Amino acid sequence: MRHGMDASFSALPLRSLADAALGRAAELGAAHASFRLDRVRTARLLLRDGVLGGGQDTTDTGLAVRLWQRGVPGFAAAPELTASAAAGAAEQAVAAARACAAIGGGSGEPVGEPVHRDTTWISSYRVDPFEVPEQERIALMADRSRRLLAAPEVEHVLAFLTLVRENKFYADLAGTVTAQQRIRVHPLFFVQGADPRGGGTATLRTLGPPVARGWEYLGGEGWDWERELAELPAHLAAKLRARPVRPGRYDLVIDPSNLWLTVHESVGHTTEMDRALGHEASSTGTTFLAPDGLGSHRYGSPLMNVTADRTAEHGLATVGFDDEGVAAQSWSLVRDGVLTGFQHDRRTAGLAGLGRSNGCSFAESAMHVPLPRMPNVGLRPAPGGPSTGDLIAGVEDGIYLVGSDSWSIDMRRQNFQMTAQRCHRIRNGRLDGQLSGVAYQASTTRFWSALTALGGEDTYRLFGADLCGKGQPMQVAAASHGCPAAVFEGVEVIDTGAEGLA
Repeated sequence: MRHGMDASFSALPLRSLADAALGRAAELGAAHASFRLDRVRTARLLLRDGVLGGGQDTTDTGLAVRLWQRGVPGFAAAPELTASAAAGAAEQAVAAARACAAIGGGSGEPVGEPVHRDTTWISSYRVDPFEVPEQERIALMADRSRRLLAAPEVEHVLAFLTLVRENKFYADLAGTVTAQQRIRVHPLFFVQGADPRGGGTATLRTLGPPVARGWEYLGGEGWDWERELAELPAHLAAKLRARPVRPGRYDLVIDPSNLWLTVHESVGHTTEMDRALGHEASSTGTTFLAPDGLGSHRYGSPLMNVTADRTAEHGLATVGFDDEGVAAQSWSLVRDGVLTGFQHDRRTAGLAGLGRSNGCSFAESAMHVPLPRMPNVGLRPAPGGPSTGDLIAGVEDGIYLVGSDSWSIDMRRQNFQMTAQRCHRIRNGRLDGQLSGVAYQASTTRFWSALTALGGEDTYRLFGADLCGKGQPMQVAAASHGCPAAVFEGVEVIDTGAEGLA
C-alpha cells in the first residue's frame, strides 16, 4: 500500500530553510553545499512478565549544512527550524572548513552525481504503527507475554517493542531536492527458564528480525509470530537440557537467523571503503582488505556471491536516496568468491577514482555528519538449491546453529568468534538434541572458503540489525542481511562453558 508523506512534516518550511542555508553557503563561496532537515520519531515499550515497565515516544528534529570549500569539508547543525538558524549553520560550516584548511585538513571533494528534482520516496508498509493507539500496542505485547508465561518451562518474559518513523528532506546547490519517509518495527521477546533437576537457567529470544514494515508485521505479515511463540517454550526446555559441546572441528549447518550476523561483521563492515582507506578506525577498527584487491582478492569459496542493495523491499537500509542525494542502487561485493566491490559515499568514490558513488552516505540525525554506512548486504542462495532439512541430512558429524547471539572480531576483521541462540547436534544427518557452550571461530577468508553448500531460495530469509554503531561520536544505523541456510566444512568449535561430551 502506498502512503503519502506525513502531513506534519510536509507542512514544515522545508524549501525556505533550504534556500536560506544554500543561498548563504553560495554567498560565502562554498561548493557542493547540501542541506538536510531530519525528523526521527522513536517509540519504545518494555514489559516485564506482561506488565508495562516503561515506555517513551520521542522526536528528534533538526537541520544540517554540509559543504566543501577549496577541497575541505565543513559541517554544522542546528535544532531551530528558522531561516536565521539555517543561514547560521551555513556560516558555521564554512568557518569549520576554513579552520580545517588552515591545518591541512583537505580530504578530497565529492564526485558529481545526476540531479534529482522534487522527488518523493516512501518505504513499503501498510499500517503506520504510530497510528495504532499506544494502549493497543501494550495490549498485544502483554497478551503474547502472558501466553508465554503460561508454559511450564517459562519463568519470566521480557518484551520490547521499537517503532521508528524517519523523515528526511534534502536539497543541494546542484539542484537535487528529495523528501523521504521510512518506517521500521522491531518486536522482541526473551524467555527465561530453570531446570528443575539441575537448577541451571537458560534464556532464549525470538528470531523475528527488525524490518522496514508497518504494524501489519506484528499481525503475521512477513513473520509467523504465532508459530514462533508457540514453539519457543519447547526450544527453551531443550536448551535447559543441552549437553556441553566437545571442542573440535565440525561441519556447520548455519541457519540464516545466525549467518546474517557473520555476513554483517565479516563482509558488510569489511567492504566499507573508508575502513579500507584507513579513515575509519574508531569503531571496531579498519579492514584487512585493500583497495587494490578489487577483482583479484580471493574472499571465499566459488559458491560465495554477496550483493549490496539499497533497493530491497522491506530492507532496513533501503532508501530512495542517501544523505548526499545519490539514488539507491544495488551492486556486487563478492562474485564467485572474489572481491568485486566496496561501499562508497561521494568522497571515497572520488578518492578511489570512480565516476560516481554507490549511495552509502547516511547520518543518524541532523546533528550528525553523514558517514559511509552499510547497505543491505546479502549472501545469494543457490538457484533451485536444497532445503535446510536436505543440508542437515547431508552432514554426518556436525552442528546446526540457529539465531544470532554474542560475537567478537579483531580490529582488522580477520578473526572472529560467533555463538548462537540454539545449537543442535547433527549425527548421521539427523538432529540429536541441543548443545551448550558452542562458539565457532575462524579467520574471515578461511571461514568463507569452507563454504561447501548453499540452500535454495526457500531457505533465504532477511534478518538484520537496527542499532549498528560506527564513527566517533558514535552513530547508529540499520541494515538488513539476507542469507540462505549454508554448510561450512571443518570449522573450529570451542566450549565456552564447562567441558563435556557431545
